[in-house]
Amino acid sequence: DHAGTARAIGRQIGLKNTDRVLTGADLEGMDDAQLAAVVVDTDIFARTSPEHKLRLVMALQSHGLTVAMTGDGVNDAPALKRADAGIAMGQKGSEAAKEAAELVLADDNFASIAAAVREGRTVYDNIKKVISWTLPTNAGEALTIVVALFLGMALPVTAVQILWVNLITAITLGLALAFEPTEEGTMRRPPRPRNAPILTGELIWRVIFVSALFVFAVFGIYAYAIDKGYATDLARTMAVNMLVVLEIFHLFFIRNIYSTSLTWKAIRGTRVVWTTVIAVTAAQFAVTYLPPLQKVFGTQAVPLFDGVLISDMLKGKNGLVVGIANSESIAWGCARTFGDHCAELAVTYLNDKAKAYVQRHMCSRWPSSLMPCCACRSMLPTLRNSRLCSTPFPADGANSTSSCTPSPLHRNQTCMAAL
Repeated sequence: DHAGTARAIGRQIGLKNTDRVLTGADLEGMDDAQLAAVVVDTDIFARTSPEHKLRLVMALQSHGLTVAMTGDGVNDAPALKRADAGIAMGQKGSEAAKEAAELVLADDNFASIAAAVREGRTVYDNIKKVISWTLPTNAGEALTIVVALFLGMALPVTAVQILWVNLITAITLGLALAFEPTEEGTMRRPPRPRNAPILTGELIWRVIFVSALFVFAVFGIYAYAIDKGYATDLARTMAVNMLVVLEIFHLFFIRNIYSTSLTWKAIRGTRVVWTTVIAVTAAQFAVTYLPPLQKVFGTQAVPLFDGVLISDMLKGKNGLVVGIANSESIAWGCARTFGDHCAELAVTYLNDKAKAYVQRHMCSRWPSSLMPCCACRSMLPTLRNSRLCSTPFPADGANSTSSCTPSPLHRNQTCMAAL
């Protein structure tokens, strides 16, 4: 086309740099270095020959860019072959062009290219979602067993129960992410670098963080059940149900990797997502409450209140998955299992209700040999005037032993002295 015609069309379709137009004659007067210098800042090239197309592809690739080239004639074959994505016309294109190209545009409609890019980005995003869901959940399951073995503790979940969780969730929840629709703003995102790994540092951190939360939650609910005097089989049943609930909530969290998950549209999900969630829930109810399956998996019926507690543990101020650290049973369980440092971390991030629960169990029920008192000290501002002391707590720096008298509820003398 004429340079003026090309400029007008470029403006209509939304190209940014429309003031400058280079023609084939301009390209003839440039060497490869000069062309590479101007090609990035120029969006419109008019009256170019197939040879010019090949030079343009090579100049753009010299900047590390991924180049797509369209063509239909025999002379376009070298440029189509050289481009990262050669696109030939399916209806009017020559056989040579179709052979050289990697893609054939069956309807000769350039809008189909944009649709293909959108679909490709959606597939790539869904692959990332599946990986982002699978790695943390599997790592959380594995770490639950590994931590218990290394610490010489009873397994909170048996091997058969882990196999059941893997079976029921992998073929349902994991596959549901493969059918996720295109996220909003997908085509407004810049292209990712061609050498960008799919397993990024952010994803690795997410795997570690979510896996740790899974471990705390499972040990927390298990320790909570044991502390209430439940049988080991019932405690394990609550732990395996916690695993499944965590994986369901993590599914909703990971469905939106470029936008917030805490929206009604995100929670509403898709038909595939809710079909799999209902299927997993029904299967888990069957394993928990049907006697034949109870014998196979070593489970017991979970009381209503404890079942509600498992779901309630997922409601937190920082989101669905992060919010699992907002439960009193997690704080109680992780502190009892992993000791003082975990307790301090729990105290830092838990709400008042959970802090009170931690206080009751850590400060008034544990002997000092099992639970040091750093957690109690870190809670000092919120524990003053607590019902665990018969008189108000002293101010910071005051002699706590003289003004805070242990009550029958508070049997940890070391913790009292620290307070």
